[in-house]
Formats: sequence, C-alpha cells, structure tokens
Amino acid sequence: MATRSLWRTRAKLAVAATALCTGGAAATIATSDDPAAARKLCTAVPLRLLRDSATAASIVFDYQYSLWGLPEGSNERAKIKHEVHLRSARKLQELCFRNGGIYIKLGQHVGQLEYLVPQEYVLTMRESMLNKCPVSSYDQVCEVFKKELGETPDKVFDEFDPKPIASASLAQVHIARTHDGQKVAVKVQHTHMTDTAAADQATVEFLVNTLHRLFPSFDYRWLVAEIRESLPKASCLKIPLSEFTLSRNLDVLYNCFLSIRRDIGFDWFWAFQELDFLIEAKNSVKCLENFRKLSPHIADYVYAPEVHWSLSTSKLLTMEFMDGAYVNDVISIQKLGIQPSDVARLVSQTFAEMMFKHGFVHCDPHAANLLVRPLPSGKRRIFGKKKPQLILLDHGLYKELDFSTRFSYASLWRALVFSDANGIKEHSVKLGAGEDLYVLFAGILTMRPWNRVIDPAVDHLVIKGSDSDRSELQMYASQYFPQISELLRRLPRVILLMLKTNDCLRAVNNSLLQGSSLETFLIIGRVSSKAVVEAKMTQMKSLFSRIDIWFEEFLFEARLLALQIAFWLLRVRNALT
Repeated sequence: MATRSLWRTRAKLAVAATALCTGGAAATIATSDDPAAARKLCTAVPLRLLRDSATAASIVFDYQYSLWGLPEGSNERAKIKHEVHLRSARKLQELCFRNGGIYIKLGQHVGQLEYLVPQEYVLTMRESMLNKCPVSSYDQVCEVFKKELGETPDKVFDEFDPKPIASASLAQVHIARTHDGQKVAVKVQHTHMTDTAAADQATVEFLVNTLHRLFPSFDYRWLVAEIRESLPKASCLKIPLSEFTLSRNLDVLYNCFLSIRRDIGFDWFWAFQELDFLIEAKNSVKCLENFRKLSPHIADYVYAPEVHWSLSTSKLLTMEFMDGAYVNDVISIQKLGIQPSDVARLVSQTFAEMMFKHGFVHCDPHAANLLVRPLPSGKRRIFGKKKPQLILLDHGLYKELDFSTRFSYASLWRALVFSDANGIKEHSVKLGAGEDLYVLFAGILTMRPWNRVIDPAVDHLVIKGSDSDRSELQMYASQYFPQISELLRRLPRVILLMLKTNDCLRAVNNSLLQGSSLETFLIIGRVSSKAVVEAKMTQMKSLFSRIDIWFEEFLFEARLLALQIAFWLLRVRNALT
C-alpha cells in the first residue's frame, strides 16, 4: 500500500509539473522583455521542480514504508521514526543547498521552529543553514555592479574586498571604502535570485498543497504561507494560470492539472521582477523615525546603519559599516563592558515598542541581524558598566499591523502577563484563533501549557530552558500537531510573522540569559498596557471616558509595580539560597 501511495504521488506530481512548466514556459518566453533570461528560467525551473518532486516522493515513501505496521506508542516505532526524521531532514537539507535562494530561506525558517517540527529537522537546519549559505563569485558580483551602476566594484569604490564577510540566502556582504575614505558594507543580491524566485515559491507551495491533498495528515500549508510572508518585498507580476496556453495534444494533461489546481487552491503563478533593496533602505529610515517620534525614551539606544543612497539600487545596498558583537555572543558582549542582562532588556523593550506602539515590526531578528556596541555617548550604569546600543541589520522583512490588529495583539499580551483568562480568550478570538483553539494559541505564544498561562504566580510565563521544560513542550507539540496545523492555517499571515518574530527573540533571550526572564515579561506587560491605553485615548472623546481610561491605567500600573516588587523579592531569595 505504501508503494501504491508513492506511485500515485509521483504520477500526480509529474502531471502537474509537466502542465505547469510547459504552460509557464510558453507564457514567460512570449511575454518577456528579456527572452534570454526567460529561456534560462524555463530550463532551470523544470529541473528544480523534478528535483523537488523526487525529494518529496522519497521522503513520503520513507515514512510510509518504514513505519508501516509498527504500533503507535511502541519503542520500536519511536526508534524508527527518529531515524526517518533524521534521513528526511538530511534530504531536505541537501535539496535546499542544491537549489539555493528561497530554499535556503525555507531551511533557515525550519531551523527556528523548535517545538513545532521534529527536533531532527530543527537541529539539522540550524547547524547548517545560517553558516553555509552559497556564495556568488566575484565575476557574478561584477555582473550585478555593471548592470546596476555601469562600472565594476573597483571603479565604484576606492577599495573593495572581493571576498564576502557574510553570505545569506538572498545576498552577500562585502567590505569596501568609498573615494572619500568612508568604510562601508555593500550588500549584493545573488544573481540567481531574480531568475527563479517566483517559480521556487510557486513550486514549494504547489508540492506542499498536493502532498496534503494526497496525505491529509501532512499539513504544512501554514509553513508555506509563513515563508511567503517572510520573503523581502518585491515588485511582482501576477499571471492567472487560466491564461496559460498549451498545444492541443496536451489537453489531457492540462485538464488533469486543472483538477488538481481546483482541489488545492493554486490559482496564480507569481512572477517576481525584482527583490528590491531600496525598500529595505526605506524601512531602516522609517524604523528609526518611529523610535524618535513614538519612543523617544529609547531612541538613542537603537540604531540602524546609514544608507549611501547614491551607491544603492534595487540589487545593491551600500551602508555604513558597523562594528559590534553579535547579540548571542555573550563573551564578546562582556569584553565590551556590557552586561548581557542589559542587552536582553533592551532587545525586549525595542521589539515591544515596535509591535505594540509603532505597528511597524522588524520580523527577522535572529542573532545575525542584531549587533551590540557601547552607547556612543559613553553613558554608564551606576556600577560602571557601559550601557548598550542595539544595532538593527537587514531591514528587508517588515510588517505593518493595522490599528485593530495592533490593539488586539497588545491587549492579548497584557492579558497573558496578568493571567487574565477572559482577556486571553477575547483577544485570541479577535486575532483569528477561534473559540476552539484560543488555549492552544496562548500556549504557542508563550511556550507554556494552559495551566501555567493562567497561573497567578509572578513567574508563570518564565521558561527555564531545562531539559524537562523542553521535553514537555515537544510532547505537547507532538500530541496536538493536527490542532497546531489548523490554528496556524487559520491565523492571519501578519500574526504568523509575529510568531516567527517571537521565536527569534526567544532564541536571543535564551542565549543571553539561558532561558526567559521575568523582567522580559514585565517589559512586555508595561509596553502593551501603555499601548492599549494610548489606543483607547485616541478613540474616546468624552471627559468621563478618558477618566475611566486613566483609572484603568492606574490599576495596571499598580499591578505592574506589585509584579516588580515580587520580582525583586524573588531575586533576593534566589541570591540567598
């Protein structure tokens, strides 16, 4: 039976692939302004699609065949399942490296989904995807420069290091020096990105949806949606598949493809024209403006590199070069005379302000995108330790929260911090979790079981990072996987990105503090409460309504003060024991 399932999967994927690639090729070449690039696309895409299909079929067959007949809950099944997870993770890793680009992004994202996907996948991707991204050759870099600025790097800059200091899924970074002596970082887009980005995204979505149709228990459609939201902004062209034309002798294949397309809801072929670095540059400017206008009390503590606009285009971004320690490098942070706990507080404060007050959020705050340096003004804490400044890098992925979403999200986090079960339910439902899955939503946000979420204890949301904590979360993720998949499928895409942001920040906090901190949640409670009050003030006009809101704010400040006192007492007790 497993073999028959595999052959059915291969047959349907092959039919769909043939129809998609043939029709897509005809439409792309016929309408392209660059026929040579279009031909390159149409030869690369079928190969990548077949490679994807073969890997997907191999993984599905491995699970179906290897676990066939093994009783649920048995030690033998657990052992075999671990081995299949490991083999499949390596196959997916190999596919990501061979295809590159968006597939690297996919692998990186899987590596951040601890507790939601099997640990074998998380560890395999985490160990490789952040440090082994493909590098464009210097000739390819020169090709981008000639196309964008009309000259090679050695002409544009006084100095240019041909060896990149970092490479990511979409671009790589070189050190250079301008003709007036300024040291800069130059971000160069990988040349293959614009060739295959659209087709890669469409192919991954198509395969995941098709596999879910064939095997309903395989439901990672939410992950595809999250990856789609995680890609940098781009100008794009949307071509209805219904406009693709095929020769008459392919009518049977085409009709079969249309049937699959209707069933899985795959209605559009997205054609990216460019991944635009100028949008990234504008995001960095807007981010700092928001801190100056809406959060002036910490504006000096948050920084983004200055953009050199005359040396930047949609595929090249030239920025001020920044020195600093990566946010997860505790030893280097301490060598700078900065306390890691101060950095953790600043990171929490910065992103709480973005999410709850600005509504304009940097959604890729993993450790490689956050640097720390001493505050340039030289200010120090009481005991002589230097104050930190957080440097935000890679501004390609931002998301705007509309007023309603921002208000509900801030209200939800306030309810979580204060163990308010009714508030958690009300605002979870407003954000799309539904009355049946709001408990699960609260658990995913906090990584705590429901009994801990509503526990009135002051440290009810703190994760200690112990093996028992980790095992408990993994058990819940495995036990409720179908419900988790359904929840992530129904949540708005912007909330999926907030979950991704939370995952990144949780990892940063864990590296700085070896677990989450009660102080982190106090910061979240304070900023979310102020954001809720400010939002209500903008909606209320009458004096009595404003007095009522002021009284509400006073009560929440009193509760925060009580939590802060309890936190201090807890620290004293821990220090004495």
